[in-house]
Amino acid sequence: MDTNSGTIRINSPLKGSSARIVRISGKAMAMINAMPRTSDYVFNPNTSTMAKGFMKQRNRLAKKLQNPRLKQIHFHTLRHWKATMEYHKTKDILHVVQVLGHKNINNTLMYTQLINFENDDYHCKTAKTLKEDQELIEVGFEFVTERDGTKIYRKRK
Repeated sequence: MDTNSGTIRINSPLKGSSARIVRISGKAMAMINAMPRTSDYVFNPNTSTMAKGFMKQRNRLAKKLQNPRLKQIHFHTLRHWKATMEYHKTKDILHVVQVLGHKNINNTLMYTQLINFENDDYHCKTAKTLKEDQELIEVGFEFVTERDGTKIYRKRK
């Protein structure tokens, strides 16, 4: 983990995937730094322990929200979601290959779902200054267009 550049190195590639460095937000970096640590690893590299912890939290949330469908979510569900959203956002399958750390594009194609997002709902915001632009981009808004000196941004709900 490099706090200066806001990146984390994923060292333990599984099934022949590539090691990679990913950028994380300052908020995520602060949360990770606040976690108790017993080794140099940010997370326990034992996948069995990680899976048990994930399932425990998932089941607790499903019970709290009274939504048993949450129990259908697995680690790979999250990878499919990330691949699909990255492809939808960038339309660049090679970028998705890199994000997932795959060596073979065919593996990435199995994770990426083609979904029609035509009926998406968005939050819309406007900005007139550079500072407002920066604040909107930092919280995930994307630039859409500019009219009469006002920039229009959107973010999926």
